Amino acid sequence: MTKAEVITKISDKTGIQKDDVTQTVEAFFKVVKDSMADGENIYVRGFGSFINKKRAKKIARNISQNTAIVIDEHYVPAFKPSKVFIEKIKNSKKIKELAPQD
Repeated sequence: MTKAEVITKISDKTGIQKDDVTQTVEAFFKVVKDSMADGENIYVRGFGSFINKKRAKKIARNISQNTAIVIDEHYVPAFKPSKVFIEKIKNSKKIKELAPQD
């Protein structure tokens, strides 16, 4: 599902104009990105957490040149779903229908 499809679905379910929904969704994404860039994590109860994960310093290899590269400690954005969210997906009948049968 694309962002445009999400906006359409929200608009259809709430009756709010697509332009207003688009502005709200874009504002949400901007708040998430800006907050995480400032080092803040975002916790949405019943949905999940947008967190900055710390990656340790490590040595990697450039195979083509056969050289070692030092990758400094850094942070990457991550999403951790809540237990409620995970259970909803685990118990979804549609997901089970899509899963390959052994």
